[in-house]
Amino acid sequence: MNHALTDTAGGPVQEKRATTGTGSPVRELPGATGTAGPVRERPAATGAATAPDIGAVIGWVGGRPISREPLDRRVRELRDSPLSAALPQPGSSEDRQLARWLTQVILTEALCEDEAAARGLSPVEVGRLDPLAAVELGSINASAYNGSPWVRALFEHLTATVEVPPEWRSPTRAQGAAQTTADGAAQATAQGVAWHVVRHRVFADRAEAAAATADDLEPLGPVTLGSLPAAIADAIPRRPYGMLVGPVEDALGWHVAVAHPAPTPSPSPGAVSQREAARRRMFARWLDESRAAKVELVPGLEHPGDPRQPDNHHKH
Repeated sequence: MNHALTDTAGGPVQEKRATTGTGSPVRELPGATGTAGPVRERPAATGAATAPDIGAVIGWVGGRPISREPLDRRVRELRDSPLSAALPQPGSSEDRQLARWLTQVILTEALCEDEAAARGLSPVEVGRLDPLAAVELGSINASAYNGSPWVRALFEHLTATVEVPPEWRSPTRAQGAAQTTADGAAQATAQGVAWHVVRHRVFADRAEAAAATADDLEPLGPVTLGSLPAAIADAIPRRPYGMLVGPVEDALGWHVAVAHPAPTPSPSPGAVSQREAARRRMFARWLDESRAAKVELVPGLEHPGDPRQPDNHHKH
C-alpha cells in the first residue's frame, strides 16, 4: 500500500524527488526543510485562527498552518461510527475536550510527516500497538502511531539504535555474567522493582467508570507501576490486591484498574520486550520536546490537560 505525504494544511508542496523505494512520491512540506509556506497571520486573542488560502486552522507546526478540516472530518466520522453512543453530547465540556484530544493527534501526525519528509523516509506498515505499548506511549502518541505510516516510519528511524538503559539491567548483567538475556520482569525483580498483573481502562465518563467491574477492564499483563499513567500508578499501592482502584481522573479521562502480584519470574530470552519499552520511552520524549519547540495551538484547542483552559476540571 502506497502513501503520499499529505499537506495537512492544504497548501502548496514542492516535489523533492520522483519516488521513494516504495514508489510513493516524496514531497517537500513547507516548514520541514525551510521552504516558504503560506504567509502567517496571527489571530486576534479572541478570534478563530486563520491562514490565507486555508481558512480556519487548529494550530501551527514549524510555522506551517494546519487546516481545521481534518479535525471536523474525524469528529463526523466518529459520530457516524458504532462508537457514537459512547461519545459526549455535542457542545458539552467533554465534547470540547474530545476536539482538543483529536487536535493533539492531528498535530502530532503533521509534525511527524514534516520530519519524515525532511529525512527522506518511506512509510512503514505494521500492526497496531498492543494495550501495554499504547499505555507506555500515551494515548495521543499511540493514536498517531496507529493512524499514520509516517509516525511509524519516524519511530523506526529515531529509535533504531536505542538500547536498554543500564539502570534497567540487573547487576549480574551489568557485570557481564554468563546470563546475557532476561525478560524485563526478571531484570526489574533483580533490582527490587515490583511487578503487578494489571487490568486497566480509561473511561470518558465518571459514572461509567464508577460502575465498571474487573471484566470491563483490559488486561495489560505483568507491568511495573512506572509504566502506567501517574494518576492510576499512584493510586494502586493504596488499595489491597484484587480490589478495584478508581475512578481516578487525569487529562486522559477516568482510570479504573485492578492489580495482583506478579509471580516471581525466571530468566528467559526476552530482552526484546525491554528494548521495545526503551524505544517507546525515547520516542515519547522526543515527541514531547518537538511539540514544545514546533507546535503552536490556537485559542479553544489547547491541550486537554492544560490547567489554563476552562474545560479542565481536574482538581487536586
